[in-house]
Amino acid sequence: MSLPPDRLDRFARHIVLPEVGGAGQMALSQAHVVLVGIGGIGSPALQYLAGAGIGRLTLVDDDTVDTSNLQRQTIYTESDIGSPKAEAAARWVQQFDKALEVRAHARRVKGENAAQIFEDADLVLDGCDNFATRLAVSDACVAAGIPLLSAAVGRFQGQIAAFAGHLPDYSCYRCYVGDAFDAEDCDTCAEDGMLGAMAGWVGTFAAMQAIRVLLGSKASFGDPQWGKLHILDGMKPGMRMLSIAKDPDCKGCSLGRDYSAG
Repeated sequence: MSLPPDRLDRFARHIVLPEVGGAGQMALSQAHVVLVGIGGIGSPALQYLAGAGIGRLTLVDDDTVDTSNLQRQTIYTESDIGSPKAEAAARWVQQFDKALEVRAHARRVKGENAAQIFEDADLVLDGCDNFATRLAVSDACVAAGIPLLSAAVGRFQGQIAAFAGHLPDYSCYRCYVGDAFDAEDCDTCAEDGMLGAMAGWVGTFAAMQAIRVLLGSKASFGDPQWGKLHILDGMKPGMRMLSIAKDPDCKGCSLGRDYSAG
Protein backbone atom coordinates (compact mmCIF):
# COMPACT_ATOMS: atom_id res chain seq x y z
CA MET A 1 0.00 0.00 0.00
CA SER A 2 1.24 3.50 -0.83
CA LEU A 3 0.05 7.06 -0.44
CA PRO A 4 -1.68 8.72 -3.41
CA PRO A 5 0.21 11.53 -5.17
CA ASP A 6 -1.64 14.37 -3.44
CA ARG A 7 -0.84 12.88 -0.03
CA LEU A 8 2.80 12.41 -1.00
CA ASP A 9 2.96 16.12 -1.77
CA ARG A 10 1.21 17.06 1.46
CA PHE A 11 3.53 15.04 3.68
CA ALA A 12 6.75 15.41 1.69
CA ARG A 13 8.55 17.12 4.58
CA HIS A 14 7.85 14.08 6.78
CA ILE A 15 8.74 11.55 4.11
CA VAL A 16 12.17 13.02 3.40
CA LEU A 17 13.07 12.62 7.08
CA PRO A 18 14.97 9.31 7.35
CA GLU A 19 13.57 8.94 10.87
CA VAL A 20 10.00 8.91 9.52
CA GLY A 21 10.08 8.08 5.80
CA GLY A 22 7.30 6.69 3.66
CA ALA A 23 6.67 3.72 5.93
CA GLY A 24 6.31 5.99 8.94
CA GLN A 25 3.94 8.33 7.15
CA MET A 26 1.84 5.39 6.01
CA ALA A 27 1.66 4.19 9.62
CA LEU A 28 0.44 7.62 10.72
CA SER A 29 -2.21 7.64 7.99
CA GLN A 30 -3.55 4.33 9.30
CA ALA A 31 -3.49 5.29 13.00
CA HIS A 32 -6.49 6.02 15.22
CA VAL A 33 -5.98 8.52 18.05
CA VAL A 34 -8.58 9.46 20.66
CA LEU A 35 -8.19 12.94 22.16
CA VAL A 36 -9.87 13.42 25.53
CA GLY A 37 -10.29 17.13 26.15
CA ILE A 38 -10.13 19.58 23.23
CA GLY A 39 -9.04 22.57 25.28
CA GLY A 40 -5.74 24.28 25.97
CA ILE A 41 -3.75 21.07 25.40
CA GLY A 42 -6.03 19.17 23.04
CA SER A 43 -6.54 22.10 20.69
CA PRO A 44 -2.89 22.58 19.59
CA ALA A 45 -2.25 18.84 19.83
CA LEU A 46 -5.11 18.25 17.41
CA GLN A 47 -3.69 20.77 14.95
CA TYR A 48 -0.37 18.95 14.73
CA LEU A 49 -1.84 15.46 14.75
CA ALA A 50 -4.13 16.42 11.89
CA GLY A 51 -1.18 18.11 10.21
CA ALA A 52 0.76 14.85 10.57
CA GLY A 53 -1.99 13.02 8.71
CA ILE A 54 -3.32 10.82 11.53
CA GLY A 55 -5.99 8.93 9.61
CA ARG A 56 -8.68 8.63 12.29
CA LEU A 57 -9.36 11.09 15.07
CA THR A 58 -11.95 10.68 17.83
CA LEU A 59 -12.59 13.89 19.77
CA VAL A 60 -14.12 13.80 23.25
CA ASP A 61 -15.18 16.83 25.28
CA ASP A 62 -18.41 17.65 27.14
CA ASP A 63 -17.73 21.39 27.37
CA THR A 64 -18.77 24.28 25.12
CA VAL A 65 -16.60 27.04 23.68
CA ASP A 66 -16.38 30.13 25.90
CA THR A 67 -14.89 33.55 25.17
CA SER A 68 -12.12 32.95 27.73
CA ASN A 69 -10.99 29.86 25.79
CA LEU A 70 -9.91 31.83 22.73
CA GLN A 71 -6.70 33.05 24.41
CA ARG A 72 -5.18 29.54 24.25
CA GLN A 73 -7.54 27.11 22.48
CA THR A 74 -6.35 27.91 19.02
CA ILE A 75 -8.75 26.05 16.74
CA TYR A 76 -11.83 28.00 17.88
CA THR A 77 -13.08 31.39 16.73
CA GLU A 78 -15.72 33.79 17.98
CA SER A 79 -18.28 32.09 15.76
CA ASP A 80 -17.79 28.86 17.78
CA ILE A 81 -18.75 30.41 21.13
CA GLY A 82 -21.54 28.36 22.69
CA SER A 83 -20.90 25.33 20.45
CA PRO A 84 -19.84 21.94 21.85
CA LYS A 85 -16.06 21.81 21.66
CA ALA A 86 -15.97 18.29 20.23
CA GLU A 87 -18.26 19.27 17.37
CA ALA A 88 -16.47 22.57 16.66
CA ALA A 89 -13.13 20.75 16.67
CA ALA A 90 -14.47 18.12 14.28
CA ARG A 91 -15.56 20.88 11.90
CA TRP A 92 -12.06 22.32 12.06
CA VAL A 93 -10.57 18.93 11.10
CA GLN A 94 -12.98 18.54 8.18
CA GLN A 95 -12.06 21.98 6.87
CA PHE A 96 -8.34 21.39 7.38
CA ASP A 97 -8.08 17.97 5.70
CA LYS A 98 -11.15 16.32 4.21
CA ALA A 99 -9.26 13.01 3.85
CA LEU A 100 -9.14 12.48 7.62
CA GLU A 101 -11.87 10.55 9.39
CA VAL A 102 -13.13 12.37 12.47
CA ARG A 103 -15.76 11.54 15.06
CA ALA A 104 -17.02 13.80 17.85
CA HIS A 105 -18.32 12.76 21.27
CA ALA A 106 -19.77 15.70 23.22
CA ARG A 107 -19.70 13.85 26.53
CA ARG A 108 -17.35 12.99 29.38
CA VAL A 109 -15.45 9.71 29.50
CA LYS A 110 -16.68 7.49 32.31
CA GLY A 111 -16.16 3.87 33.21
CA GLU A 112 -19.37 2.80 31.53
CA ASN A 113 -18.75 4.43 28.14
CA ALA A 114 -14.95 4.34 27.80
CA ALA A 115 -14.75 0.99 26.02
CA GLN A 116 -17.10 2.16 23.27
CA ILE A 117 -15.38 5.53 22.83
CA PHE A 118 -11.88 3.99 22.76
CA GLU A 119 -12.76 1.12 20.42
CA ASP A 120 -9.97 0.31 17.92
CA ALA A 121 -7.78 3.18 19.19
CA ASP A 122 -4.01 2.93 18.79
CA LEU A 123 -3.44 5.69 21.34
CA VAL A 124 -5.42 7.87 23.74
CA LEU A 125 -4.14 11.41 24.35
CA ASP A 126 -5.64 12.81 27.54
CA GLY A 127 -5.51 16.55 28.13
CA CYS A 128 -8.67 16.89 30.22
CA ASP A 129 -9.08 19.13 33.26
CA ASN A 130 -10.13 16.83 36.11
CA PHE A 131 -8.61 13.89 37.94
CA ALA A 132 -11.76 11.77 38.02
CA THR A 133 -11.79 11.65 34.22
CA ARG A 134 -8.02 11.17 34.00
CA LEU A 135 -8.19 8.13 36.28
CA ALA A 136 -11.20 6.71 34.42
CA VAL A 137 -9.30 7.14 31.15
CA SER A 138 -6.19 5.47 32.58
CA ASP A 139 -8.11 2.49 33.95
CA ALA A 140 -9.98 2.08 30.65
CA CYS A 141 -6.73 2.16 28.67
CA VAL A 142 -5.19 -0.51 30.88
CA ALA A 143 -8.28 -2.70 30.53
CA ALA A 144 -8.35 -2.32 26.74
CA GLY A 145 -4.59 -2.63 26.24
CA ILE A 146 -4.28 0.86 24.73
CA PRO A 147 -1.28 3.15 25.32
CA LEU A 148 -2.03 6.44 27.07
CA LEU A 149 -0.32 9.78 26.59
CA SER A 150 -1.20 12.07 29.49
CA ALA A 151 -0.57 15.83 29.34
CA ALA A 152 -1.28 18.58 31.87
CA VAL A 153 -0.52 22.28 32.15
CA GLY A 154 -0.86 24.94 34.83
CA ARG A 155 0.41 28.51 34.87
CA PHE A 156 3.97 28.12 33.56
CA GLN A 157 4.52 24.35 33.94
CA GLY A 158 3.55 21.37 31.84
CA GLN A 159 3.83 17.60 32.25
CA ILE A 160 3.69 14.95 29.52
CA ALA A 161 4.17 11.20 29.90
CA ALA A 162 3.38 8.04 27.93
CA PHE A 163 2.01 5.09 29.90
CA ALA A 164 1.68 1.41 29.03
CA GLY A 165 0.16 0.03 32.22
CA HIS A 166 -1.33 -2.88 30.27
CA LEU A 167 2.21 -4.26 29.91
CA PRO A 168 3.79 -6.08 32.86
CA ASP A 169 6.86 -3.89 33.31
CA TYR A 170 5.40 -0.41 32.79
CA SER A 171 3.51 2.05 34.93
CA CYS A 172 0.07 3.53 34.37
CA TYR A 173 -1.16 7.03 35.19
CA ARG A 174 -2.64 5.80 38.48
CA CYS A 175 0.86 4.58 39.49
CA TYR A 176 1.92 8.22 39.17
CA VAL A 177 -0.88 10.04 41.02
CA GLY A 178 -2.21 7.26 43.24
CA ASP A 179 -5.81 7.18 44.48
CA ALA A 180 -5.82 10.42 46.42
CA PHE A 181 -6.86 12.55 43.47
CA ASP A 182 -10.32 11.23 42.69
CA ALA A 183 -11.63 14.80 42.67
CA GLU A 184 -14.07 15.97 40.07
CA ASP A 185 -12.17 19.14 39.19
CA CYS A 186 -8.51 20.08 39.17
CA ASP A 187 -8.70 22.93 36.68
CA THR A 188 -7.62 26.12 38.44
CA CYS A 189 -6.61 28.22 35.43
CA ALA A 190 -9.56 30.58 35.99
CA GLU A 191 -8.14 31.46 39.43
CA ASP A 192 -4.40 31.00 38.84
CA GLY A 193 -4.12 32.16 35.24
CA MET A 194 -2.67 30.44 32.17
CA LEU A 195 -0.15 31.69 29.64
CA GLY A 196 -1.66 30.76 26.29
CA ALA A 197 1.70 29.99 24.70
CA MET A 198 2.51 27.61 27.59
CA ALA A 199 -0.56 25.54 26.77
CA GLY A 200 0.56 25.58 23.14
CA TRP A 201 4.02 24.30 24.06
CA VAL A 202 2.56 21.43 26.08
CA GLY A 203 0.03 20.56 23.37
CA THR A 204 2.55 20.53 20.54
CA PHE A 205 5.07 18.55 22.63
CA ALA A 206 2.29 16.06 23.38
CA ALA A 207 1.58 15.75 19.64
CA MET A 208 5.27 15.00 19.00
CA GLN A 209 5.31 12.36 21.73
CA ALA A 210 2.12 10.86 20.29
CA ILE A 211 3.86 10.51 16.94
CA ARG A 212 6.77 8.79 18.71
CA VAL A 213 4.37 6.26 20.22
CA LEU A 214 2.57 5.64 16.92
CA LEU A 215 5.85 5.09 15.06
CA GLY A 216 7.20 2.59 17.59
CA SER A 217 8.74 -0.34 15.60
CA LYS A 218 7.67 1.35 12.33
CA ALA A 219 10.29 4.10 11.98
CA SER A 220 13.44 5.10 13.83
CA PHE A 221 11.71 8.14 15.33
CA GLY A 222 9.44 5.71 17.13
CA ASP A 223 10.36 5.70 20.82
CA PRO A 224 7.39 5.53 23.21
CA GLN A 225 9.49 6.44 26.25
CA TRP A 226 7.08 4.57 28.54
CA GLY A 227 6.95 5.95 32.06
CA LYS A 228 9.16 8.96 31.30
CA LEU A 229 7.63 12.16 32.68
CA HIS A 230 8.72 15.28 30.81
CA ILE A 231 8.38 18.46 32.88
CA LEU A 232 8.30 21.71 30.90
CA ASP A 233 9.16 24.92 32.73
CA GLY A 234 8.07 28.10 31.00
CA MET A 235 9.67 30.46 33.48
CA LYS A 236 13.33 29.49 32.97
CA PRO A 237 12.57 28.07 30.33
CA GLY A 238 13.76 24.48 30.39
CA MET A 239 12.90 20.78 30.58
CA ARG A 240 13.72 17.83 32.77
CA MET A 241 12.68 14.19 32.81
CA LEU A 242 11.74 11.77 35.59
CA SER A 243 11.00 8.04 35.49
CA ILE A 244 7.74 6.69 36.94
CA ALA A 245 8.05 3.15 38.27
CA LYS A 246 5.24 0.63 38.21
CA ASP A 247 3.48 0.45 41.57
CA PRO A 248 3.04 -3.21 42.56
CA ASP A 249 0.05 -2.18 44.68
CA CYS A 250 -1.63 -0.10 41.96
CA LYS A 251 -5.29 -1.05 41.67
CA GLY A 252 -5.32 0.16 38.07
CA CYS A 253 -2.57 -1.97 36.53
CA SER A 254 -1.13 -4.37 39.13
CA LEU A 255 -3.44 -5.87 41.75
CA GLY A 256 -5.20 -8.93 40.42
CA ARG A 257 -4.22 -8.29 36.78
CA ASP A 258 -3.47 -11.30 34.54
CA TYR A 259 -0.88 -10.09 32.00
CA SER A 260 -0.95 -13.39 30.14
CA ALA A 261 -4.30 -12.22 28.75
CA GLY A 262 -2.68 -9.11 27.29
